[in-house]
Amino acid sequence: MVPNSWREGAELDAARQGAAPAWRNWAGNVSDSAPLVTPESLEELSDTVRAAAERGKRVRVAGSGHSFSGIASSDGVRIALTRMPIKVDVAGTSVTVPGGITLKRLNRELDSRGLALPNLGDIDAQTITGATQTGTHGTGAGFGGLASFVSAITLMRTDGSTVTCARGEPLFEAAVVGLGAFGVVTEVTLDCVPAFVLRAEERPSALESVLDGLDDLIAGNDHFEFFWFPYTSRAQVKLNNRVDAIDRPLPGWRRWLDDSFLSNTVFGAGLRVARRVPGFTRPFMKVSARGLSARTYTAASHEVFCTDRRVRFTEMEYGLPREALREALTGVRRVVDALPFPVAFPVEVRFTAADDPWLSHGHGRDSAYVAVHQFIGMPYEPYFREVERICLDLGGRPHWGKMHFAAPERLRAAYPRFADWQAERARFDPEGLFRSPFLDDLLP
Repeated sequence: MVPNSWREGAELDAARQGAAPAWRNWAGNVSDSAPLVTPESLEELSDTVRAAAERGKRVRVAGSGHSFSGIASSDGVRIALTRMPIKVDVAGTSVTVPGGITLKRLNRELDSRGLALPNLGDIDAQTITGATQTGTHGTGAGFGGLASFVSAITLMRTDGSTVTCARGEPLFEAAVVGLGAFGVVTEVTLDCVPAFVLRAEERPSALESVLDGLDDLIAGNDHFEFFWFPYTSRAQVKLNNRVDAIDRPLPGWRRWLDDSFLSNTVFGAGLRVARRVPGFTRPFMKVSARGLSARTYTAASHEVFCTDRRVRFTEMEYGLPREALREALTGVRRVVDALPFPVAFPVEVRFTAADDPWLSHGHGRDSAYVAVHQFIGMPYEPYFREVERICLDLGGRPHWGKMHFAAPERLRAAYPRFADWQAERARFDPEGLFRSPFLDDLLP
């Protein structure tokens, strides 16, 4: 049975032309008016996909809208899996979950079973499918992106039937970081680990000291990242390492002070002033860098990895060959100093191991990631474009869920298995039901 929301969407197709956007991403920079379908069962989902195919409507699945690029935008039918039942199947440390489960919910489900993902990014609002399809990653020289923890996925074909593929199969290696081009991911099987504790150490440091000691910091810690504050020579270093027990919990008041009040309320207020008064930005960045205090604590892994982000921003991130990082950061610093407008957000640097998915930005090489941000409502495109130019010239690959502007042929050339990926996509979806404006721009 086709959902009511689909029937209503069909009737409103014409009326929606010129209507206010029905969907907007988290940052507010991408929107569209595609009719939304929220199936409540696998059967309903299958009926929706078949109905779209019969009507010649392209299908796009909505995650949590946490991508800054147009990857989630739809010109056909948008499907959200938020009302699908949550079922968690555990076999040892292998866990199968619905494709629409959020990372926040997944972390809770795993923790209750004494399990955890080996690594995470710093935001848990995304769905597991949205995170893996875009190549989302955390930091740690021994870990690939989140897709490297996936051992199997189940995909819904254009006729509403499903197929399961496993790690090592061509369809899997193409579809696990598939940019949504392989349709609806109904299930994901993950290689988890026993739940573990992290000792988090956060401290301010001189940027040059961080760069000079980079090799030791990367090799000597399970998870290492740092933030550089524009217009300063200061950085914030974050080191997370596995320990046996929660022997140094962070007091509740300190967590509220640091992670809620200072990092969100106060920082957000300062950014709003910087947006209205650009001259405030440089001193604000310097005060922010100098105001950082060191802290060390232990907690469950997902509580250390993931933080609450209420301050909204736009973002671009490029993965680089690790040896190119210093040159890239030198270029970014020159760009920031030369811009006609201020940059009011730190630059984030993370590290990953080489992984296998064909369109993973970490495919086949150890990577350093440079992420540039700008507070919402402040100019960003000239800044991002100049940083992108530097990164592309150094062999960079864009995070698919972050903004990027490079010519499609240059992006395709950055991935040695792109032609194989395109061939698998064409075999899986020859009619292009799962294509989208984003994919139309990328594909030849």
